[in-house]
Amino acid sequence: MMQDTNTRREFLATTAAGAAMLAAPALVRAQNLNSRILVAQIGAGSRGGGHLSVLRHLCEEEKYPLEIVAACDVYRPRLEKRREQFNIPSGAMDYREILAMPGVDAVFIATPDHHHGYQAMDAIAAGKDVYCEKPVTHWRQFELTKRLADAVAASDRVFLLGTQAMSDPAWRRMKELVKEGVIGQPIFGETGFFRIGDWGERGMPVDDPDARPGKDLDWIAFLGDAPKKPFSVDRFFRWRMFEDYAGGPSTDLYPHVLTQVIDIMGVGMPEVVVGVGDICRYNDELREVPDTFNLIAQYPEKASISVIGTQGNDYQAVGFRGSGQRAPVIRGWEGTLTVHPNNKEIVFTPLRVREAREPARFPIDGAEDMTAYFRHFLDCCRTRQRETWSGMELAFRTQTVLQMAMLSWKRGRAVRFNARRRRIVV
Repeated sequence: MMQDTNTRREFLATTAAGAAMLAAPALVRAQNLNSRILVAQIGAGSRGGGHLSVLRHLCEEEKYPLEIVAACDVYRPRLEKRREQFNIPSGAMDYREILAMPGVDAVFIATPDHHHGYQAMDAIAAGKDVYCEKPVTHWRQFELTKRLADAVAASDRVFLLGTQAMSDPAWRRMKELVKEGVIGQPIFGETGFFRIGDWGERGMPVDDPDARPGKDLDWIAFLGDAPKKPFSVDRFFRWRMFEDYAGGPSTDLYPHVLTQVIDIMGVGMPEVVVGVGDICRYNDELREVPDTFNLIAQYPEKASISVIGTQGNDYQAVGFRGSGQRAPVIRGWEGTLTVHPNNKEIVFTPLRVREAREPARFPIDGAEDMTAYFRHFLDCCRTRQRETWSGMELAFRTQTVLQMAMLSWKRGRAVRFNARRRRIVV
C-alpha cells in the first residue's frame, strides 16, 4: 500500500546527502546538526493537518532544517488531500510502512486515542523519535501505557507528548517557585477545562456520508484493539463520541491542564482516584462518553489534585491560560500560587496566619506557543536531549490518573493504585 516510493527516492536524492540519508541510521543523522530532520506524519485528519501546518511554517518561514517526507492515514482520500496540500512525496495507509522507511528520523502521531500507544511503541522500536498526541493511550490501556513508559525509558529516543500547553513558561516558573519553597509543602492543586462541544458545538464532521470500507478505507485497521463493530460513518469520522475510541473530557482535554499541575507539585503516582460525570448537554442516540467530568486524586505525598470541567459551557470563572483552560491554583502550607487575571504574572498569596510573609508577583515571559513546542521537540531530536517539556514519564503519571478516573466513573466507586506492583485496583 506504499505509494510513490520511487518519487520519494528521487526527491531525497536531490537534497544534500539525500542518498546517504536513505541508508544511514536515524541516530547518526539526527546527531549531525548540519543535516535536516526527515519527518513523517501518522494520521492526516484535522489534528494531523494542524501538525503539518506548523511543520511547514517552521520549514518555509523560519527556515528550520526539516523535511516532511511521508504521511499515513487509513482513509486514502484524506491522505491524498494532505499529500497534495503539503507536497508530501510518499504516502501509505499502513503506518508500519512509514516506520520501515530508513529515511525517516521522527514521526508525528495524530490518530484516534486507541492507536497512540501501539504506534509510539513501534516507532521507538524502529529507532524513530516520537511526537505523540495526547492522550498517550486510551483510557482502557493502562498496561500498554506502562509498557510504553518502560520502552521509552530503555531507549535512546526522544519522546514528547502533544500537551502543547506545556510550552507555556508560566508552568516552568511555577515549578521552580514550588521547588524553592515559596508555598512550603504543596498540599492541593486545582484546575479545569471548559468549552463547547467536542470540536465545536456540532461535533466532528463526517467527511463523506457515503464512505464505505474497501481499498480506500481500512476499517479493520481503524478498529485496532477496540471491539469489532460494524462499520458506520459516525464511528469512523466522529470517533470522539464513542468510548471504544475516546474518553470525553477526561482523556481528550484534561491532559492539557492536569499535566502541568502534576509537574509543578512534583507528585508521583496517585493513591486513589474518584471520577464522576454524565452526558449533561449532548444527549443524543450516538454519544457514549460524558460531556461533563470531574475528578479528584489523592497522593501518598499527602497532597490532592482536582480537575473539573464541561463541554457544555465555556465560561471562565477565574483566570485562564489558553482556550478553555483554567489556570491552576497550587496551595501549600505557606501560601498559594496562581496566575493573575491579566495573564502576565504569577501571584503568590501567603496564608493569613503568616503575617511575616508578603504577597509577591512574578512576571511571565511568554505564553503557550505551538510553534515553539514543535521547535523544542525538533531541537531535542537534533541535539539528542531526551528531557523534554512533556516526556513519557510525566505522561505515565498523568494518564494513570485519567485512566483511573474513567474506570471510577464506569464502575461507580473509588479506584486505587498499587505502587509496589504498578497496578490499578478496581
